[in-house]
Amino acid sequence: MPATGTAPPERRRPGATFWALLLTSVASFMGALDNLVVVTALPAIREDLGGGMADLEWTVSAYTLTFAVLLMLGASLGDRFGRRRMFGAGIAIFTAASAAAALSSGLGTLVAARAVQGVGAALLMPLSLTLLSAAVPAARRGMALGVWGAVQGLAVASGPLVGGALTEHISWHWIFWLNVPVGLALLPLVRLRLAESRGPNDRLDIPGTLLASTALFGLVYALVRGNADGWTSGPVLAGLIAAPVLLAAFVAYELRAANPMLPMRLFRNRSFSAVNAASVLMFVGMFGSIFLLSQFLQDVGGYSPLEAGLRMLPWTAMPLIVTPIAGALSDRIGGRPIIAAGLALQAVGLVLWAVTVEVGFSYGATLPALTVSGVGMAMYFAPSANVVLSSVAPEEQGIASGANNAFRELGGALGIAVLAAVFSAQGGYETGQTFVDGLTPALWAGAATVAVGAVAALLIHRHRPARVAPADAPASAPAPGSDAADQDRTPVGV
Repeated sequence: MPATGTAPPERRRPGATFWALLLTSVASFMGALDNLVVVTALPAIREDLGGGMADLEWTVSAYTLTFAVLLMLGASLGDRFGRRRMFGAGIAIFTAASAAAALSSGLGTLVAARAVQGVGAALLMPLSLTLLSAAVPAARRGMALGVWGAVQGLAVASGPLVGGALTEHISWHWIFWLNVPVGLALLPLVRLRLAESRGPNDRLDIPGTLLASTALFGLVYALVRGNADGWTSGPVLAGLIAAPVLLAAFVAYELRAANPMLPMRLFRNRSFSAVNAASVLMFVGMFGSIFLLSQFLQDVGGYSPLEAGLRMLPWTAMPLIVTPIAGALSDRIGGRPIIAAGLALQAVGLVLWAVTVEVGFSYGATLPALTVSGVGMAMYFAPSANVVLSSVAPEEQGIASGANNAFRELGGALGIAVLAAVFSAQGGYETGQTFVDGLTPALWAGAATVAVGAVAALLIHRHRPARVAPADAPASAPAPGSDAADQDRTPVGV
């Protein structure tokens, strides 16, 4: 197999596409599930281990933050040491950290284990996309990546249901034990069934990783602790001031680095910039809202963890119905209208939630919000991965997939921090009414953020029908970053 890109069809192993799709989808499902699997378990964790809103935020944010800031490093490690090898290492780290989280007896150890889980996910997630892209023929890549994206979307959305069922019927520890047998089963299959590949860039960008990691940690820390410690307290102010300075330093360094972790030239491509901006904004609104709504159903609605998860099914089950249709449709008309429409519907769904939540709410009144949110989420997940990979050259797909996943996870961490900050500033856990007082403006903030993401998605390049050149015709070489180059790189029409 070539070092990067897609292997020629004649050199693919029999069944390579099936095994690549199965193994990368299961691994990415496991990683994506743990983004929000703890949310319906938060009341039980709070009762068992103690802690307030800021402490509970870290049980989610410790995972998403390490996940986000190390994703691009994970892609680079795969390029240097072998994508299959580092994919397996990510599964092993994630599995061991899951066992450590299950054995936690205090919030500190739980948060630490969650952070290590994020390290493992930062390896397995971007490399799963690269390995899948290399194993699938270009003509079927849109559908395969649509399935991969659907699996992630389903995992993120079904996290509350899985977490609620395990918490209610066994204990919250089992939301982490669940990963252990899956991870152990995946490891030998990855070694036997996936082909190894490497990328052209075998140098690691340690300075860039440190700058980005420190900046993002400072920002999330300040947002999480702002209401609890005061926005003018020393550590919070330090985080708010240091974050933009370090991010500016990161961009300046990446522009000069010989082997940058995130090549700034990628952002000259309008589609790449637009889909990543849309991804950040989508996850800010979706993650933050689910984090709060799962607690609303239990603390205000009086539902058990399982009952709360079941009542989220109109939202979580939609990817099973909508995503295959949206993925196939994106191959025909392109990703832009599908992603933009999906984000618009997600914004409308959050608006419907905002006008529905009240202390004496009726579950039936929430069904439109749940359904619209589910359809919108599914429409976003289906074509987004294909848009990312199709907007860059084959040798940069590993970096691009790592960057997109990093932006998604960063959006999730920021969404929880920002919407929880809005919630804490306007309400709290004291009574059902104080919870609603905080939840309502937080949902409006989430809806506005996702709506801006829908506008950003409209900047993705329009779809053009794929042109099939004669077999003996020489290939032209359009200028990198041009519209023509974007279209020529598109294997399935994005």
